[in-house]
Amino acid sequence: MHITDSHAHLYSEQFKPDRLDALRRAQDAGVRTIVMPNVDHSSIDAMLELEAQAPETCFAMMGLHPCSVTRSFEQDLYEVETWLGRRPFAAVGEAGLDLYWDKTLLPQQQEALRIQLQMAKQHQLPIVLHTRDAFTETADLVEAAQDGTLRGVFHCFSGTPEEAERAIKLGFMLGIGGVATFKNGGADKVLPGIGLEHLLLETDCPYLAPVPHRGKRNEPAYLPLVLRRVAELLGKDVEEVAEATTRNAAALFNL
Repeated sequence: MHITDSHAHLYSEQFKPDRLDALRRAQDAGVRTIVMPNVDHSSIDAMLELEAQAPETCFAMMGLHPCSVTRSFEQDLYEVETWLGRRPFAAVGEAGLDLYWDKTLLPQQQEALRIQLQMAKQHQLPIVLHTRDAFTETADLVEAAQDGTLRGVFHCFSGTPEEAERAIKLGFMLGIGGVATFKNGGADKVLPGIGLEHLLLETDCPYLAPVPHRGKRNEPAYLPLVLRRVAELLGKDVEEVAEATTRNAAALFNL
């Protein structure tokens, strides 16, 4: 079985003691493809180093995370643009809006997202969206930028059926992760009404570990737990969900 983790920070400091072991555990669990979102200038070297170590498995994105947006974010985006012109990447990302920690930089986050949406269109790449406590605000900007060529994924989606419908109408996919296994995660109210062709699987490791590992460090080897939960909610075979979501990821990210 081939499973794709469409969003994993496997290069992060939390994996420094056992990064290659975590990669082997992932492969043993059937996770053969891992797509890695960038955070900011400080994460690029580690991300690209891991991609170079495992070029058949790990694929890098390039973008600026909303939590890394400062009042002088333009320099960070200049670096993102420079990298996008230098070599191929799987996507622009992760980009988006995050209003959970700090709302004071919303105007800067919005402008950074607008610019990255344009980068995605210019480079004909998908964009990976982070939308913590900010789905509507993010979707509004996507809608304004959508000219029929914009595509991507609302990663770590845990919204309402109406939000899922809006994301899909915008031409975007939904990234489903460990929250789907949580007792009150809400996936049971959303996923049964969503076609498999709109879904990707992800861990967002080292964050949001699925049950029974909730609260611990997440890793790609735990993705089969998400896979089984999604298959259960859709009433489909695990193999069918693995195949479809891997096919979706390959098409979206041109893997």
